[in-house]
Amino acid sequence: MMNNMSAMTTTMKTKAATMNPSKISARGVQVYYGDKHAIKDVDIEIHPRSVTAFIGPSGCGKSTFLRCINRMNDTISSCRVEGHIAIDGEDIYDPKVDPVQLRAKVGMVFQKPNPFPKSIYENVAYGPRIHGLASRKSDLDDIVASALQKAGLWNEVKDRLDAPGTGLSGGQQQRLCIARAVAVSPEVILMDEPCSALDPIATAKVEELIHELRENFTIVIVTHSMQQAARVSQRTAMFHLGNLVEVDDTDKIFTNPDDQRTQDYIMGRFG
Repeated sequence: MMNNMSAMTTTMKTKAATMNPSKISARGVQVYYGDKHAIKDVDIEIHPRSVTAFIGPSGCGKSTFLRCINRMNDTISSCRVEGHIAIDGEDIYDPKVDPVQLRAKVGMVFQKPNPFPKSIYENVAYGPRIHGLASRKSDLDDIVASALQKAGLWNEVKDRLDAPGTGLSGGQQQRLCIARAVAVSPEVILMDEPCSALDPIATAKVEELIHELRENFTIVIVTHSMQQAARVSQRTAMFHLGNLVEVDDTDKIFTNPDDQRTQDYIMGRFG
């Protein structure tokens, strides 16, 4: 009887894990810039093929924690990261993990569009080329076209792929940067305020693109716009003074948060 009960319990746990697996799991994450304690004991699970929004006042640690997920903080000499972050169960801070390969798996789109001073084609082809993803020119052409299609930019640029990427409008440049990120077939896309430099029309296009991309990618977005977080995300995490205040379904965070600090921030009472 006990063996049967044990087997049933194991089966139930396995089913539960399968129903709600985590793409990214963080436990006890601490970040220091010299003596400054920027992130304090953060635990979070980020679900696959969904959008998780990080919200909170300026300087609260949203972007710092975001950059832990692809080890961008490694490039800052004064920064020290402690704790455990895993993607698909693999510790990304394990010494055996190559940060360059990690960043191919975890793409990033920054606050301001930053296309390379190259053609539209070469902007997108750069990553696949250095990672050896295409052995033939025709394969590279297919990757570039597919990435631009996924970024909703193909129809606008297909007849001028040799034109400089910096000649595009701001919104087009940001979608080019998204195409550049997806061209290496990442599993996760990090977005650090990707619409803050864009006008409302370009913002709407990027938000529509985010909705489409989540069918194939896990997306984490930092945003100061409460409206944007509510529109694009399925889950929202609230940060304050380096602490993760709470994380839950976006609808609950915006209608019935557990913490008063979240309520105050959403209502514009601070930050």
